[in-house]
Amino acid sequence: MADASSFYITTPIFYVNDVPHIGHAYTEVAADVLARWNRQAGRDTWMLTGTDEHGQKILRTATANGVSPQEWADKLVAEAWKPLLDTVAVANDDFIRTTDERHERNVQKFLQHLYDEGHIYTGEYEGAYCVGCEEYKQPSDLVDGTGEYEGQQVCAIHSKPVELLHEKNYFFRMSAFADRLLALYEERPDFVQPESARNEVVSFVRRGLDDLSISRSTFDWGVKVPWDETHVVYVWFDALLNYITAVGYGQDDAEFARRWPAQHLVGKDILRFHAVIWPAMLMAAGLDVPRGVFGHGWLLVGGEKMSKSKLTGIAPSQITDTFGSDAFRYYFLSAISFGQDGSFSWEDLAARYQAELANGFGNLASRVIAMIGRYCGGEVPAGVPAASTEADAAIAALEAEVTDAAWQAIDRLAIHEAIAQAWRLVDALNGYLTEQEPWALAKDDANRDRLESVLATAYRGLGTLAVLLSPVLPTATAKLWSALGAPGTVQEQRIDRAHEWTSGERVGALEPLFPRVEATE
Repeated sequence: MADASSFYITTPIFYVNDVPHIGHAYTEVAADVLARWNRQAGRDTWMLTGTDEHGQKILRTATANGVSPQEWADKLVAEAWKPLLDTVAVANDDFIRTTDERHERNVQKFLQHLYDEGHIYTGEYEGAYCVGCEEYKQPSDLVDGTGEYEGQQVCAIHSKPVELLHEKNYFFRMSAFADRLLALYEERPDFVQPESARNEVVSFVRRGLDDLSISRSTFDWGVKVPWDETHVVYVWFDALLNYITAVGYGQDDAEFARRWPAQHLVGKDILRFHAVIWPAMLMAAGLDVPRGVFGHGWLLVGGEKMSKSKLTGIAPSQITDTFGSDAFRYYFLSAISFGQDGSFSWEDLAARYQAELANGFGNLASRVIAMIGRYCGGEVPAGVPAASTEADAAIAALEAEVTDAAWQAIDRLAIHEAIAQAWRLVDALNGYLTEQEPWALAKDDANRDRLESVLATAYRGLGTLAVLLSPVLPTATAKLWSALGAPGTVQEQRIDRAHEWTSGERVGALEPLFPRVEATE
């Protein structure tokens, strides 16, 4: 296992058959927040994302659009998938494409190793195949079709008919690893999270595992099987390997040792690939299994999982163009318990933006900076110990308490809980100002010491919030940090000691962090 000083986190690599929607951005932002938080806690951190560009689905999409699969992938990556990261302010360390030479070459090395070790054999397979999932389906994975597909069996995820395929393929002896997988889940109960996801995986493996078909010979868009170029590697087998090919597997042993194993964030619909197939592949290769697999919930629109085919896919820019990237990040990570499904609505987004960001945090920041400018000439007050009260001490104690509690929540991937801890301080500071009434104290010079102590307490609390919320609200907290006059950048501050940040000497101007939004969708 990697030691506590390192943290490698991945998103799934996303199919380039279409443009991203807010469900993809949700995963990206969650991984980014965890990466930023761990980096600011002093861990050697690496965040990987990327695109999955092989397989029958991509080939068919490209053909339908009159271009080669590589041309289609290049266009989508350049025009949609990489720009998504800027749209929602994701600061990833690497972006891997399965058409990268570094990936394809080392997929072949991995596969050849398994073949040489006797984990792969030739066989025939017939079954119901969903091109959307790029997966053979069991009868329990199919449902009766409706509408135009009435009378047919359709994939429960894509609601489209499956295809009956019969192929001579290469197979991975996955069934041989069932007992080792069950032992893994038993020894490390947090290997698969949340608990509901773990229960599903354990139940699935206990029913017994089939061997896995890992090649295709009916089309050629993929990584060639090294000992038989009439076959290409099954797209999922190829795709899962991105997590190690991106960090040096097969070509840079030192980098691989530094980074691996990773914490994977995935949507719950691809949980089995990551929690069953992937660790079995790694066991066969004699490599460490991942640090863990977290299967988050779906974003629901109108009670259904988002889908381009059902016209429920919402582009992230539809939200960020109106509310900004910080609001996108805050809303989806605070309004939804990480690991559970969550429903999106424009009304809820607008209400939370106004109440929690604009009126809660944004107004707090504006008031404190403005009062220091007005009552102290912009000079940061040091506070007067003789004029301090229990109320001031309570705020200072809460800063330390929420700093620790937020870090503990992040360490167990409970992002929503970490944000809720920080918001305890937002609410407490707003309440503190209402009770202490610095604007009233300022009317009488006899209250000068008390006024400075109140503003010093509020200033310290605001700086702690800037540090604690910087992984979630990178744009707003950078502006606030500048207005606080604090040294360096907010990202350079140790987040696990957020309450110990170094004060500045003078405050600067602060534009509204969350401007009024006039209209929404």
